Amino acid sequence: MSSDKIEQNSLTSLFGPRAPRNYILDADKFSFAVQNERKRVDRSGSTVAFLLIRIARRKSTPDDMWFLARVLRQRLRATDVAGKLRDGRIGVMLPDTMAEGAWKLAADVSQVYPPGPDRPECEVLTHPDKQSVLQLECVQAGGDAPLVENHGQISSELLFSQGMPVWKRTLDIVGSSLGLLASAPVLLPAVIAISLTSRGSVLFRQQRAGRAGRHFHILKLRTMYVHAERRRQEIRHLSQQDGPAFKMKNDPRITPVGRFLRWSSIDELPQFWNVLVGEMSLVGPRPLPTEESQACEVWHRRRLSVTPGMTCTWQVFGRGRVRFDDWVRMDLRYADRRGLLKDLKLLFITLPSLIFQRGMR
Repeated sequence: MSSDKIEQNSLTSLFGPRAPRNYILDADKFSFAVQNERKRVDRSGSTVAFLLIRIARRKSTPDDMWFLARVLRQRLRATDVAGKLRDGRIGVMLPDTMAEGAWKLAADVSQVYPPGPDRPECEVLTHPDKQSVLQLECVQAGGDAPLVENHGQISSELLFSQGMPVWKRTLDIVGSSLGLLASAPVLLPAVIAISLTSRGSVLFRQQRAGRAGRHFHILKLRTMYVHAERRRQEIRHLSQQDGPAFKMKNDPRITPVGRFLRWSSIDELPQFWNVLVGEMSLVGPRPLPTEESQACEVWHRRRLSVTPGMTCTWQVFGRGRVRFDDWVRMDLRYADRRGLLKDLKLLFITLPSLIFQRGMR
């Protein structure tokens, strides 16, 4: 008998023969549980910790998964939930637990395995994380939110994020391709007008917060004078939008041509490229500049759970007329109830809403 089989038999005798078939939830059920816990934490102000476990590749058989389920069942509380992640790892949600408690559980789980490469790799995340709290406290104290570069590490935002449904990605590819073709005759004279009336690049690239807080550069036709971004802090106190978002109806940094491009939303047309490459969607919460997103309250950041879009409920029904909290609530209602018919409806009524509704752009 192999040493691995002897080891497994000894572990079976320790934890019993019955396998907890449903103890580790599948990815969809675990994601649903995680989303609900996040809402509870955002309301109560408590903390939830997540232990992420990656089993060694040669230890990822059904028997090994059965064994891990037995180990977790012996150590978790009734309120803790274990489930699969879409990247192959096992996640354990630990309500009302700090990072130290999650690391204690990680040590307990690891010690059951013999020393060596077969021990699972563990990572701990918490929500809200310390960086989010630091950013909020800094803004509340009157300072600027510290910019944090995303170097590819998993964050709690990624754990909370929802993938792109096939129907939605298909709609985005078809819609953005047609949008780029249809907008070409409009973009050409706009580019010429920008070039002739002000110096600088015709395209404006700005870092925005996308799904799970990942950074990307949104594309727009330039509507402001060169170096306008440097002046934002000078006129920040004149913002007509409450909260971290900056909106100003008569922004002095906007060029005469840019004012028309904003009024008509022609400046947004290059974002069809962002949609085509998957950084944005046709329909979804508008992406905020990175520093504004980082200045959001913890519950506001739930809007990052889905891919940002060119239009959404706020563009159609509330643009420039609602408080920032209500803007976010519109985004969250959309994120919780995404559907093909809803996306098509929002796309259908976006154009008349741009023409007939007033608002800051």
